[in-house]
Amino acid sequence: MKETVKDIMTKNIVAVLPSDTAEDAAKLMSEHDIGSVPVVSKGELKGLLTDRDIIVRCVSKGKPVNSTKVSELMTTDVAFTTPEQSIHDAISMMAAERVRRLPVVKGGYVDGMVSLADVARIHSGPEIASALSEISCSSWDSKK
Repeated sequence: MKETVKDIMTKNIVAVLPSDTAEDAAKLMSEHDIGSVPVVSKGELKGLLTDRDIIVRCVSKGKPVNSTKVSELMTTDVAFTTPEQSIHDAISMMAAERVRRLPVVKGGYVDGMVSLADVARIHSGPEIASALSEISCSSWDSKK
């Protein structure tokens, strides 16, 4: 049987709302020791916010973290996967999109997150190394 994303994804995710502030999101990321969170509204994926987004799009521009909304900082064109997709397809998507993690969407709603680290915990080999290399060698600006 082919392994799917649902076999390795993290189900208990932490998410933020578009109306939350950068400070709220940063505190949540710190509390849970994570570097990105899906942005949801009524359970539906609206975007993705990373710690880097907060630094580059907010702090470095002198915007107040206590009043700048997540909706102003998040990436809205977010690649995602579904629970039924194969792990191979998820790895290929991560490499193509140059991201280390993907929201998992089922029926329009965020069902979990899958990361390259989740895959690497179970599998190793040239496919993982290649994906990590492609992701790591990309410039951050190419996604903006």
